[in-house]
Amino acid sequence: MALLEVSGLRKVFGGLVAVNGLDFGVESGELLSIIGPNGAGKTTLFNLLTGAYVPTAGKIVFDSKVITGWKPYQVARSGMVRTFQHTTVFGKETVLDNVVIGQCLRLRTGIWGAILRSPAARREEALVRAAAREILAFVGLSDRERKLAGALTEEAQKRLSIACALASKPKLVLLDEPTGGVNVGEIDGLIELVKRIRERGVTVCLIEHKMRMVMNMSDRVIVLNQGEKIAEGTPGEVANDKAVIRAYLGERSAA
Repeated sequence: MALLEVSGLRKVFGGLVAVNGLDFGVESGELLSIIGPNGAGKTTLFNLLTGAYVPTAGKIVFDSKVITGWKPYQVARSGMVRTFQHTTVFGKETVLDNVVIGQCLRLRTGIWGAILRSPAARREEALVRAAAREILAFVGLSDRERKLAGALTEEAQKRLSIACALASKPKLVLLDEPTGGVNVGEIDGLIELVKRIRERGVTVCLIEHKMRMVMNMSDRVIVLNQGEKIAEGTPGEVANDKAVIRAYLGERSAA
């Protein structure tokens, strides 16, 4: 059974069908890319998977549990987390504290233990900070742990948002345009980071517009257009699919 299974997924906003009858799965350990023209429904799909939107129809099964209609915090606790197309960090907090906050779902001592500074809370805080520093080392931000997150470059904020997602020890991480808005010279470093996440044992599903990134590292690619899946396969199969060429370049190019 796949780690994530989606069947008949549909989302309608008024008269607009944003996602229409999607069926697909994500296997444990794979790196799946979701591509498509602007407005294809990619980010709406991530919002459905993570509980930001409630599906109009369809079913979402994650880690053998039906999670359709779950709230975002419930989805995150189950082991599926995401980053956003427009990077979201706590700009007035330090880099280290951002990652500490990302571990809140895993804390055991609770708010009263933290307020009263119980011995258990102090021990857990030390462990959380040590884990946060290990994650920062993994994403390449160790030297900036004391900086305010809002002062980081866009590329470093992308790394920090990924660190915050990894802090909750997910089984599946959804990355929404992890290289969006960064300089061309910085893309290769982010590609390597995504590869290392998968090598660490975390399943990855990403939305990306940069075809070099998609073709270089994906096990499988799904192509959406106008809310529907029009192709699925290896990068090579998808790159030569006439429906995909038509969606990106127009009817004449696919002839």
